Amino acid sequence: MLARSMRSRPRDASTPPTPCGRLALARWWLIRSEPFEMLATERVVEIAEGGTRLSVSSGALEVTRDGLQLAAIPLSDIAVVLVSHPAVTLTQAVLTGLAESGAAFVACDERRHPAAMLLPLHGHYVQGERIALQVEAPKPRLNRIWQQVVRAKIRAQARLLSDLHGSDQGLGTLVARVKSADRANVEAQAARRYWPLLFDNPDFRRERDAADQNRLLNYGYAVLRSVVARGICAAGLHPSIGIHHHNRYDAFRLADDLMEPLRPKVDREVAIIVAEHGGGVEMGGSAKARLVEAALGEVVLDGDTRSMPDAVSRMSTSLVDVLAGERRAIAIPEV
Repeated sequence: MLARSMRSRPRDASTPPTPCGRLALARWWLIRSEPFEMLATERVVEIAEGGTRLSVSSGALEVTRDGLQLAAIPLSDIAVVLVSHPAVTLTQAVLTGLAESGAAFVACDERRHPAAMLLPLHGHYVQGERIALQVEAPKPRLNRIWQQVVRAKIRAQARLLSDLHGSDQGLGTLVARVKSADRANVEAQAARRYWPLLFDNPDFRRERDAADQNRLLNYGYAVLRSVVARGICAAGLHPSIGIHHHNRYDAFRLADDLMEPLRPKVDREVAIIVAEHGGGVEMGGSAKARLVEAALGEVVLDGDTRSMPDAVSRMSTSLVDVLAGERRAIAIPEV
């Protein structure tokens, strides 16, 4: 059973947001039907209804439907635009405007699963030099970075189990067993223990296409991945040149590497939603808002509380220093 102290009162994860589309969470909006005020903060904007048109005017993303303007959002305030309905139209200026402002654009397939992501091509004035660091990095240095990433991930998983269930069931003891490059694949051993314990379900498996809480994990991870990829590009690194992931069909290998120790931030919210509403909870606006808030929420880095985008930016910059041999360890946020 989840520790009751984790949330003072339950929130409805299945009830759709108000008609105007504005939610109490400042970082996420589901664009629906009426004009609404936006707060000045980095945002994830999801376009979830057909017939919506996106365009750019005076440096702002304009969202309209049936001739009615729903929102005008400064491009500089946007972290991610996520289009989850197939009947949405947009101008080419939307894509270039988002790229120039450093934002990510995510397109979903018919199952509402993220299918593609657009990121800025030029993210830093010494981008070429930093990409060269990635390509030329010595293998022992990359192995040491991956060891640090896996250890941080398992620590975060163990902390989460302790927070939610009162014990990590020995998961934390695996951290010391992670050696250079994690050749023993301790990460996978930890995962086999972690998932059934997290959801208090011995039969749970992490399967992308399963019609249970895996849907929530997929959505939260997609947002987190876009935030990490955006931070990587802003640091002048190339997201397809990974530390450990080497799938030839994965264009975001470095993002997948660096997001590993951050995943438990999403896992926590999914576990709480499942405890409140079950794994079959509707993927409505409120559930999505909670997942985005988790993916963009506060983390601790070097003793300071920061937003996830800020922390990811600092983590990416620290990776540059490690690749250049100027420091030994990257700065990984505690989630």
